[in-house]
Amino acid sequence: MSDNCEKSCDSCNSGCGSKQELADLSKLPHPKSKIGKVIGIVSGKGGVGKSMVTALMALEMNRRGYRTAILDADITGPSIPKSFGVTGPVVTNEEGVIPARSKTGIDLISINLFLENEHDPVLWRGPIVTGTVTQFWQEVIWEDIDYMFIDMPPGTGDVSLTIFQSIKVDGIIIVTSPQELVSMIVAKAVRMAQMMNIPIIGLVENMSYFKCPDNGKEYKIFGESHIDDIAKQYDLEIIGRIPVDPLLAEHIGDGTIEDYPVDNLKEAADMVVAI
Repeated sequence: MSDNCEKSCDSCNSGCGSKQELADLSKLPHPKSKIGKVIGIVSGKGGVGKSMVTALMALEMNRRGYRTAILDADITGPSIPKSFGVTGPVVTNEEGVIPARSKTGIDLISINLFLENEHDPVLWRGPIVTGTVTQFWQEVIWEDIDYMFIDMPPGTGDVSLTIFQSIKVDGIIIVTSPQELVSMIVAKAVRMAQMMNIPIIGLVENMSYFKCPDNGKEYKIFGESHIDDIAKQYDLEIIGRIPVDPLLAEHIGDGTIEDYPVDNLKEAADMVVAI
């Protein structure tokens, strides 16, 4: 691949050998799957709440009457089943894999649903991890899904590249936190999306503030937010600000996120519907 490669393989005549590789990576889902929009939830680093945002987005769309699903592509750090209180094993038959279903009807697939012990680590090398994500797309029967949310692994490594090249992703949501370091991390996620021609729906800032239950005041316990500057720099929309909420953490820990009564992602959901 040329150092000046712009990933525009359709119009490229360089003959560098990468064109065929990129063109052949597109994968079709299971023949019995019917999937509408596919939204990736992305963060440039770990620990900013990407999986939580994935779960809340699926929950909000589900509450609006859409059939939603989550493909947990964070193979080495899967947390989606725990948040929903769902355990394996999933059902597999001669036709394919049947995803687990949460109590409100959200379809889920995650490596933790295949492990005998959910606490066992996944000690796999990159090619096996990326192959597993591809299997989740091709071998799972996703029936009548309006919106699928992919919980991406942190960073811009093999799995993210595989997903963006092999699955038709309609847009991504980038999850950030208030710290200044995040500006560099967001830049990496933005550049990757641009290189892969994936639309960016907007930014969601997690841990924006803490609202004191005693006096109702908002405290920025992680410092002043830089998300407005980041959004302006990259011409992006801010589509959600999520506070530090002990109740939300409790519901996630208990596997009852579907009982969480507060929503901070209505604007994000509106943007997803609009794409």
